[in-house]
Amino acid sequence: MDPLEKRTLGKSGLQVTRVGLGGSGLGGLYGDIPDEQVHEVVRRALSLGINLFDTAPLYGHGKSERRLGEVLTGISRDEYVLATKVGRLLVPADEDRPRDRLHGKRSRYRTVFDFSYDAVMRSYESSLDRLGVDRIDVLHIHDPYDYYDQAIDEAYRALRKLREEGAIRAVSVGIGHVGLLQRFAQEGEFDCFLLSNAYNLLDQDALPELLPLCQEKGIGIMAGGTFASGILATGAKEGAKYKYRSAPEEVLRRVRRMQEIAAGYGVTMAAAASQFVLAHPAITCIVPSTRNPERVTENVELVRQQIPAAFWEELRHKGLIPEEAPVPGDVQQ
Repeated sequence: MDPLEKRTLGKSGLQVTRVGLGGSGLGGLYGDIPDEQVHEVVRRALSLGINLFDTAPLYGHGKSERRLGEVLTGISRDEYVLATKVGRLLVPADEDRPRDRLHGKRSRYRTVFDFSYDAVMRSYESSLDRLGVDRIDVLHIHDPYDYYDQAIDEAYRALRKLREEGAIRAVSVGIGHVGLLQRFAQEGEFDCFLLSNAYNLLDQDALPELLPLCQEKGIGIMAGGTFASGILATGAKEGAKYKYRSAPEEVLRRVRRMQEIAAGYGVTMAAAASQFVLAHPAITCIVPSTRNPERVTENVELVRQQIPAAFWEELRHKGLIPEEAPVPGDVQQ
């Protein structure tokens, strides 16, 4: 596979590289890092030819957007595709918030769920300011788990208006809930979705219905959670993360079985994880996040690695991936 091949993202017309850069690490996921380290991560992505950057106000309470914008300043706006999110407003905190797994060090802000029309418009303007840009290409409705009605009635209406005005190119939802994405796909006109932790080597919840529905409706998929929050990259070791928490024993056992098979073919689990997701024709691109410049390079090279067809056949034979899940080299690819 070519990680820098550009594909059209759904109905948006946007051309994005098959590997993008996710922004949660830029905001301090699992602990903050220096601004300069974040800048180097973004510069590395640009130097490699990655053109898709996905961030959110939530990530570091605005840090991810600000830091990303500091590097993108001076880069021709047509050279990259920029995605961010709405649905969580940043408001001043009464006192510094404690350290947590998403926001890094103490923050002067707290987040408030608000998918109202006015809140979405305010969030969009605030993101433009933090990013230092005059437009955002993709705007995701972010994690509307308990707010579907407001999200489809108000947030979606706001995004449609922004798209009609040319302020954004793509209307999207970013969430890991397959059932809700199916409802959004059936009830709205979406250009793309950001699907998180619902299609990878460990989770194929989106395979039976959502991905075919998106293909039918021309909705492009940006896939997050390629490494299932880390375990498919780090392996089944002590402290491995799965869906942002310590991996349960059942998941550890399954990953160990995959690792044993991969070792027999000289395959790295991270390469298999990346290529498995990209093999599905509904998936336009993956957006792995990292805090390390070297990992940006690695994430690109993982997609280029040669993986024997026998490896995928053995995973299928041993029930570790569904028979119907596309893999690299399948005819439909």
